[in-house]
Amino acid sequence: MKGMLTQLISRCRSRGNHWQSRIFTRRGYRLLLRGLAFVMALGFVTGVIPAIASVLHPLPSPVLTFTPVKENFGSRLPLSQLPAQPVEEQWETLLNQGRELFQGGRFAEAVRVWNRATEEYQQGGDRLNQALCLNYLTLAYQALGEWNRAEASLQESLSLLDSLGTPAHRSGNPVAQRIRAQALNSKGSLQLARGEPESALDSWKQAESLYQAQGDLTGVLGSQINQAQGMQTLGLYRRSRQLLEQVKQQLLSQPDSNLKITGLQNLGNALQVVGDLPEAQRVLSQSLAIARNLRSPGALSTTLLSLGNTARALEDSDQALTYYREAAATATAPMTKLDALLNQLSLSVETQQWETARSLLNPITEQLATLPPSRSGVYGRVNFAFSALKMLEGLSANGEGNSTLSAPEIAQILATAVQEANALQDPRSQSYAIGELGHLYKRTGQFSDAQKLTQQALAIAISINAKEIAARWQWQLGRILTQTGETQSAIAAYSEAVRSLSLLRQDLVAIGQEVQFSFQERGEPIYRELISLLLSSNPTQDHLKQARETLEALQLAELENFFRQACLDIQPVQIDQVDAKAAAIYPIILPDRLEVILSIPGQPLRHYATELPQSEVERTLERLLAALNPFFSDQERLRLSEQVYDWLIRPAEASLAEAQMQTLVFVLDGLLRNLPMAALYDGERYLVERYNIALTPGLQLLAPQAIAQNQLRALTVGLTEARQGFSALPGVARELDEISSHLPAQMILNQEFTADALKEEIQKSSFPVVHLATHGQFSSNPENTFILTYDQKVNVNQLQEILRSRETGRWGVTQSEIPPIELLVFSACQTATGDKRAALGLAGVAVRSGARSTLATLWSVKDESTSQLMADFYREFSLGQMNKAEALRRAQVALLQQPQYQHPFYWAPFILVGNWL
Repeated sequence: MKGMLTQLISRCRSRGNHWQSRIFTRRGYRLLLRGLAFVMALGFVTGVIPAIASVLHPLPSPVLTFTPVKENFGSRLPLSQLPAQPVEEQWETLLNQGRELFQGGRFAEAVRVWNRATEEYQQGGDRLNQALCLNYLTLAYQALGEWNRAEASLQESLSLLDSLGTPAHRSGNPVAQRIRAQALNSKGSLQLARGEPESALDSWKQAESLYQAQGDLTGVLGSQINQAQGMQTLGLYRRSRQLLEQVKQQLLSQPDSNLKITGLQNLGNALQVVGDLPEAQRVLSQSLAIARNLRSPGALSTTLLSLGNTARALEDSDQALTYYREAAATATAPMTKLDALLNQLSLSVETQQWETARSLLNPITEQLATLPPSRSGVYGRVNFAFSALKMLEGLSANGEGNSTLSAPEIAQILATAVQEANALQDPRSQSYAIGELGHLYKRTGQFSDAQKLTQQALAIAISINAKEIAARWQWQLGRILTQTGETQSAIAAYSEAVRSLSLLRQDLVAIGQEVQFSFQERGEPIYRELISLLLSSNPTQDHLKQARETLEALQLAELENFFRQACLDIQPVQIDQVDAKAAAIYPIILPDRLEVILSIPGQPLRHYATELPQSEVERTLERLLAALNPFFSDQERLRLSEQVYDWLIRPAEASLAEAQMQTLVFVLDGLLRNLPMAALYDGERYLVERYNIALTPGLQLLAPQAIAQNQLRALTVGLTEARQGFSALPGVARELDEISSHLPAQMILNQEFTADALKEEIQKSSFPVVHLATHGQFSSNPENTFILTYDQKVNVNQLQEILRSRETGRWGVTQSEIPPIELLVFSACQTATGDKRAALGLAGVAVRSGARSTLATLWSVKDESTSQLMADFYREFSLGQMNKAEALRRAQVALLQQPQYQHPFYWAPFILVGNWL
């Protein structure tokens, strides 16, 4: 075994002034129009979309552009063997040959051919075709990760177009305008990739205007889809959704055609990427119906593949497999068939349907054998090897390892992938193939070779600025070094992986849904494994500080993954700078223990741990959450509550008392987020009876500023009536009246409480306090995190746009002179039942609302007790003698002292998130 792998690794290591007279020939004009044919394909960067199932590589950017394509590509001959033909026809042959190479995923070869075509057009004085070639080169360089060359080609293309005459002259040249529009679309994709969404949005709007002037509907729609993505990146969700709906209506108004099928398919893919899975499914189903009606097998199979991916994202595995099977059966393109088979395999392995997985091994092997060398083929082999390795491990655990591919056979697949990637001179696919071969070596215990391969793959990823690939290999390198006992080097590798992930904050949308939604599996462990290393065996203060920073970075990454957006502003602060009487407690659940980092102002950081498996810790937390129901035994609840107190607080009791801490600020992890810390029990008293309690997703997201008491005014909003299947809340009216008795308030109730009315009131008046007394839910799924208005459910993204509407100017830029919401209150919302990460939605709302503090409930409580607690809170807080955390503590203690409400069920679920001052 080792000898064969060593042999394989050695194989893998080898490695013009008269332009007017030319351009408007009939052939030249037809050439340009064919070259500008719009193909709305999400895979413009890589040529094709690789299988969504693999987490080894990201999906291509969802930005749309003009992919260089032509119906008849012509002969793909070596340049030295081009047949004798008129000069213009030779140039056309080069252009077409480059298109074919690009579509086949052979980007380096396409660059060489288009560079030669560019030179020929330049020498012939044909500036328009030269500009077109340069734009094609922009796409190819992007595919290869050569961003500077892509930018240079784009600028040269635009400069050539600028040199062709005055703006008025250019406006009369439809071909030049279409090339310019295509270039602007490419420019927008480059700008978005570089974290410049506002500039990208401007470029796409310019492209839309040019297409509009030419009456090019397909160009207009493609540019609008791009704009919708830019709006998502800027947080303008409602505008993005409205624009996508407009695109859909325009497409549906067109007669059925292959273009309409493709347009709806790519609209569905775009909706999937931005998180609207149900609507993506509806749009893709419309595309499928047209494809069936027109008997278009190519469009049918690609739409089925997209529907399978959407069903899989919706966790409907059976339906996804059905779509994948039909996609494979109807596919006319070899790569589409391979993608469908690979997705079937990975999903079958994931769901442990071993017989189905076995039946797919030979068909995939045969399909791979028919593919010419291309990036798609390399990705296919790497995906196949990844699934085969998981299958081997799964079956071996059941004693059935001989019924699948062996490790040497998997190594051979990867060796072939490496050879193909080297021949293609495609660094992205080289990095994936070499790195995955290193992964196999790691699994077989050959750590020296695994380290060398991983470092080689990492160097390639860094050279093309592929941060999402680099993070994977940095993580893999850290694991290898940990296995070999090189702890400090392992910490360095893990730290670089976390740094790479943090640099991806502006790229999360463009990376694609696959990377975003595999975060728990492929991103989160990097942070946790680094923290585990940092806290092992007497950590230094530097290691404790880095562990705390890493935990806060994990909190931030989880929120960004939750929103599928990377636009959270961070301003790191120290707890001492916020409140000298507040201690921060950072618990983190690791596979083999529960760690806690304690930060007390003016003192060194300390940590303490409980050696318990993660499964046992989480089982205890789940049982405690269930025991907070009044129908459970008080004795069992108190026992479990004291157990968790012993883990989190008991080791710090003396230090907290000696430092005279008044407030405990928790940065909670995992299932702990769903539990109210107020209900922890020390054997005599609840924690809330001794300390003010607040939660924060991290001090780097905290705005450390106290509210100006003399400016307290509230916008109170509520529903008392039953709406949309939700029960009535008769106590809401009394609750809002009580608030009005303690501070100036404007009320919106029942039928007046619509989404538009709320937005209007937020925009015209800067209320420091916004109180929402209505049904709502917090969930780990943004679509299931919502509040109920009289006319609709408003999800978290729509709510964020409403609440921050008064802050935004052009493209959503924050107006710094507009004060934020000081306190946002949700008094009848709850975390989603059965959702272990539901409180992530609560933290997300708290952060993205723009409010400095959020007061909410982890579960729905009776109207009477809620009204009383809220009235007590506002009365205490309005006196101006205490901060929000102290006012909430007093209101909770007042409630628990009443016999009918002494159970934690009534007072514990009220939590303060964010700034407690």
